[in-house]
Amino acid sequence: MNEFLQTILSPDFVFTVIRVMTPILFAALSCMVFTKGGIDSIGIEGIMLTCAMAGPVCSYFTQSAVGGVVGAVVTGILLAFLFGYVTLQLKAVEILAGIALNTMASGLTIFVIYYVAGEKGSTQSLFSPVVPNIDIPVLESIPVLGDILSGHNLLTYVAIILTFVLAYLFYSTPLGLRIRSVGENAQAAASVGINVMKYKYITLAIAGTLAGLGGAFMSMGYVSFFSKEMIAGRGFIGMAAEAMGMGNPFGIFLASGLFGIADSLAVRLQLLNFPTQLIQTIPYMITIIAISIYSYKRSKKEKKL
Repeated sequence: MNEFLQTILSPDFVFTVIRVMTPILFAALSCMVFTKGGIDSIGIEGIMLTCAMAGPVCSYFTQSAVGGVVGAVVTGILLAFLFGYVTLQLKAVEILAGIALNTMASGLTIFVIYYVAGEKGSTQSLFSPVVPNIDIPVLESIPVLGDILSGHNLLTYVAIILTFVLAYLFYSTPLGLRIRSVGENAQAAASVGINVMKYKYITLAIAGTLAGLGGAFMSMGYVSFFSKEMIAGRGFIGMAAEAMGMGNPFGIFLASGLFGIADSLAVRLQLLNFPTQLIQTIPYMITIIAISIYSYKRSKKEKKL
């Protein structure tokens, strides 16, 4: 027990939590943008998976980490636009379109890496530059704090900064106000002259960018290659974090941290000889429990109203 407490209270554990929560935070912020614009985020898992594949492939062909990240972001935007076209223009059911996108991503990524790398499982045979880790001057020399906050991947710091950027965008700018008004009541927004379709596609572009960065982190920061199904439900966990955070960027950040703690605990418990099957269920059990508590509290609040 003492060994367990020492493990979870160590700076190294907190460092791991921040690292592990990064893709969940990107996914949750992307889901938040989808939701603000009145678009279902069910396709986030497939978008992130395809972007995770696009990152190393584009990085390999450009021999540049920047090229890889840009490729992942462009892929995220294009897939978000595809989802938007099918649901907004062709009027397909959003949930069915999202399921189709997730299913397509699973097969498409394997096909592409087999075509490019000659392997069906990963891109390890490709020499693809990755996004570097960054040591923050001055901060890195501070005991404990430096061990926790310095040395993370560049995209981790981008995710944290974007939390503040999105908070400002949605609550302090005309663009954010229009996106929220379109998402809450498209007909009312159109009645005052807002181009609903324009702001829907702006929403898709922002959400696709965030999903692309999350996918790029997984294959160019979390590890240095793409492997099939590597998102492993993080997109769906991001949806849960967005719901728990109630659409507020800072609430979403805290919820993502909770899931990061659960994921990190699963990794640490493996070192303490806990049953592997039980350990692997921890992040998903936390997701179910957290969403259940959130749903219960929300239903009680709605009954009072």
